Amino acid sequence: MSDLLTQLANLLGDKGFLQGDALRDHPACAFVIPRGLIRPASTEELSQAMKLCHSAGQSVVPQGGRTGLVSGQCAQTDEIIISLERMNNIQSIDTRSRTMRVEAGVPLQQVQECAEERDLMFPLDLGARGTATIGGNLSTNAGGNRVVRYGMARDMVLGLEAVLADGTVISSMKSVIKNNTGYDLKQLFIGSEGTLGIITRAVLRLRPKFRSQNTALVAVSSFEQVTELLGRADSALGGSMSSFEVMWNSFYSCITQHSDKHRLPLPVDYPYYVIIEAMGGDIAADDERFHAAMEDLFESGLVADAVLAKSTSEREAIWAIRDDMEAIYALYPLFAFDVSVPLPDMEAYVADIETQINAQWPDNRLIIFGHLGDGNIHVVVAVGSDAPEVKQAVENIVYGALRERHGVISAEHGIGQEKKRHLAISRSDAEIALMRTLKLAMDPTGILNPGKVIDIACA
Repeated sequence: MSDLLTQLANLLGDKGFLQGDALRDHPACAFVIPRGLIRPASTEELSQAMKLCHSAGQSVVPQGGRTGLVSGQCAQTDEIIISLERMNNIQSIDTRSRTMRVEAGVPLQQVQECAEERDLMFPLDLGARGTATIGGNLSTNAGGNRVVRYGMARDMVLGLEAVLADGTVISSMKSVIKNNTGYDLKQLFIGSEGTLGIITRAVLRLRPKFRSQNTALVAVSSFEQVTELLGRADSALGGSMSSFEVMWNSFYSCITQHSDKHRLPLPVDYPYYVIIEAMGGDIAADDERFHAAMEDLFESGLVADAVLAKSTSEREAIWAIRDDMEAIYALYPLFAFDVSVPLPDMEAYVADIETQINAQWPDNRLIIFGHLGDGNIHVVVAVGSDAPEVKQAVENIVYGALRERHGVISAEHGIGQEKKRHLAISRSDAEIALMRTLKLAMDPTGILNPGKVIDIACA
């Protein structure tokens, strides 16, 4: 194996391949010192490096911004990490076709800002925007706050380039929306968490930049009213609704009462709080439509109380409540889950896991919040211990209650290592078998991000 390290060093140079003491101060090696760190400057360099690793049977672990929550980017000491941090260029932007060509190491926020400078927008948005990279966003099929209108990350990609386990480059950097020429190969890589190939470049689909942005925080008295509110608000806003974020009282009270940094916009007396946001292209008309919709919803009885943002600072203050995780972190040790549940089953699902958790750990904290407009909620459970047997018991409750409701164990964070043993809850035996077939066909020696998503018996 020392021959491989020498070959990689000769191929990539001091900047492109780090080993030994050079690894200790690199953020990618914060939790483990791997055999080496590949930092290619181009797709061709990565292709050549993968050919060497493939020939030597060397396992590699691709990393993006390292913001994942399911240990999908974690490496072992006998593995080599691949970071595309040097492939961080926005290569071009076409305002006529509303497309952008980027390398995988570009941070999400940089893509957003570049689009805004051209009076366009890249809709994907999440809290780790400054650190998360496009390659990581695509390899995990990131979701975020605007899925209800714009879809997941896979819905924002027109073309893709990836390097396979043996170094083969698959490049289809098309800039057209309609491309019905056989299998949509890019979708094999989007959401596969680096287990089928390493994404190196992408053609992103941009949207017109919004002119208006209206935001309201509303209080709702029952979950049945929350679900009705979702449909009524979407219809009333004429398809301009971009976010529908729901905070159970457990979340809202935890965040607002944790410190005095949040001005309390609404009392903590209600079971549910919803952030409704709409984006449009006509400030005057959109403002009028939004205010009329909120007034109608209030008069209908679906909304018990409400506050409408009158300025950017007020809008940011509302979102700051939803985005503030400091009070949640203060509950450590805790377990965090990211699940999807069909809306008709969501209230019963939450009641079910609450009953089971209360029965085993009466002194618990159960915090619920989420995007909900797309069926995704986040569940945080703190029971005073994070021992392995406690973790397993809590996971069995949270994930087990999904099975009969046809829910999924991961809405937007992927499978990685953390959720692998529960995959059968959301995928049939036939589906998992097909996943293994694809993995074995594209990576027969199992060197790409081994141990993530599914286990295989390598040829």
